[in-house]
Amino acid sequence: MTVSAEKTSEATSNTASTGGAAPADPAAPSTEVTEAVHALADRARTASRRMARANRGWKDRALLAIGEALVQNQETILRANALDVEAGEKNGTGKALLDRLTLTADRIAGLATALENLASLPDPVGTIVRGQTLPNGLRMRQVHVPMGVVAAIYEARPNVTVDIAGLAIKSGNAVILRGGSAAANTNETLVAIIRDVLDKTGFPSDAVQSVDAYGREGANVLMKARGRVDVLIPRGGRSLIQTVVNNASVPVIETGEGNVHVYVDETAVEEMAVEIVLNAKTHRPSVCNAAETLLVHKDSTLLPQLLSALAKAGVRLHADERVMSALPDGVSADLATDEDWATEYMDLEMAVGVVDSMDDAISHIRTWSTGHTEAIVTNSLSNSERFTSEIDSAAVIVNASTRFTDGAELGLGAEVGISTQKMHARGPMGLPELTTTKWIVNGDGQIKP
Repeated sequence: MTVSAEKTSEATSNTASTGGAAPADPAAPSTEVTEAVHALADRARTASRRMARANRGWKDRALLAIGEALVQNQETILRANALDVEAGEKNGTGKALLDRLTLTADRIAGLATALENLASLPDPVGTIVRGQTLPNGLRMRQVHVPMGVVAAIYEARPNVTVDIAGLAIKSGNAVILRGGSAAANTNETLVAIIRDVLDKTGFPSDAVQSVDAYGREGANVLMKARGRVDVLIPRGGRSLIQTVVNNASVPVIETGEGNVHVYVDETAVEEMAVEIVLNAKTHRPSVCNAAETLLVHKDSTLLPQLLSALAKAGVRLHADERVMSALPDGVSADLATDEDWATEYMDLEMAVGVVDSMDDAISHIRTWSTGHTEAIVTNSLSNSERFTSEIDSAAVIVNASTRFTDGAELGLGAEVGISTQKMHARGPMGLPELTTTKWIVNGDGQIKP
C-alpha cells in the first residue's frame, strides 16, 4: 500500500488544496476538504445505525477476525511502519515518540491479543442502568446505547488505531480517525485491513474511516463537525489535547497528559519501594502512566537506594536542594526548577524531591499534578487511606506501579484513552465510556392527568 504525497507531512497536507501555498488561516479549511470530511462523517452516521443493531456474537466475530488479519498481514504492516520510523528518524523525532510509533511482531501480536480480550468482555449495549414500575403502572428503564459517531485525534500511536477501532466496534459505534502524518503509512495499512475485515464479516466498512488524507485541514473540520460527530476524543501530548479542547465545537472527552507522582513515605519497605519506583519510571517511559516525579519523606532511609537504582537504570535526575545534598557517590543530578515539577518527560528523566510530611506531599501533588495517576508506597494503613481520600486524580494507587493505570491492565480491554476530566468518563475509558444512555418507557394507555 502506498500513501499519497499529501500524507507524507503535516506541511504537505496543509497545501493539498491550495496549489502549494499554505492557507492563510489553517482554522478555515477549503470548501473541498470541508465537503469531503462532512461526506465521510455522513457515511459514518449511516454505518453507525447498522452498528447499533449488531448483537454481541456478530461484533465479537469481527474483532477476532481483525486480530487474525493483523497477524496474517504482519509483514505488510511492519514494512509500512518501517517507512514511518525511518521518516521520523530523519526528521529528528525524539526517542519517546519513536518508541510509540514503532510496531514490532510482538506488539502486533499484543494488538491481536487485546482484540481477543475485548471480544471476551460483556457487551455494554442494552445493559440496564436502572429501572422500576411507577405507581401509575408505567414501566421505565435506563439502558446503555452506542454514542453513534465517535472521532479520535491522536499522534504517532498506530496501536491506538486498532484499540479505538476495536472499542468502537464492540460498543456499536462508528469511528473516524485522525492519526497524524507521523504514522501515515502504518495507519493507512491498519485501517485498510480493518475495513476489509468489516466488509467480509457483514459490517459496513464505513464504520471505521480516517481523515488523514486531508491533513490538518481535515482535523479542523472534524473538530467543528457538530451534528455529524457525537463525541471527539484527543489522545496525545498537551499541545494536541489543548488544541482540540480549545478549538472543537463538538463535545470533547478530555484526556490528559500524565505528570504522574510516586510518594514514598517514612514507613515504606526498601525492596518494594525500589521495585515500584523503577517499574513506574523505566518500564516504558514514553507512555502517559509512567512516573515523572518522585517524592520521598524526610524520615525515610530509602532515598540513597532509590537514587542509586534510578541512576543505574540510566535515569537523568532533576533534584531539589535536599536531594542534591544527599546524592550517593557516583550519582549526579541537575537542580530542579518549577519547570521540572511541571514536566511530563516521557523519557528516562525524573524530578525528585524530599517532603517534610504527608501534607507537603499532597500539597506538591495538588500544585503540579495533571490529575492522571498518583501512587503511594507505604506500610501504614492510615497513610494509604488518607492519600487515597485526599488525592483527587483519576487513579490513585497504593503499593503498586503507576503503569497499571491502563485499560487492559485493569481488565477493561483496550482503552480509548485516560480521561482526566470529571464527566461521565474518568480514568481509563473502555467500553461503557463509549456508550450513553436512553430512557425506555412502556405503558398501557396512561395519560398525564
